[in-house]
Amino acid sequence: MSEESSVARPKPSEVTPDRLLHTGATDDVTPEDLVLSSGRDVTPATLEWARRRLEKEGRAAIDTQLP
Repeated sequence: MSEESSVARPKPSEVTPDRLLHTGATDDVTPEDLVLSSGRDVTPATLEWARRRLEKEGRAAIDTQLP
């Protein structure tokens, strides 16, 4: 068995669709973007966390989430 085939892959229902993650240079980062890039569910609490983080760190907040 190859090493690649032994790696567990997430189910399609567990993967955030690319259309929901947009970090293009011309787009403003939204709290939803930051929440989704961190792997969390979008809830009032996580949106508030993201708003505070974006206020403090600006666009750089998402750079720490995405490679």
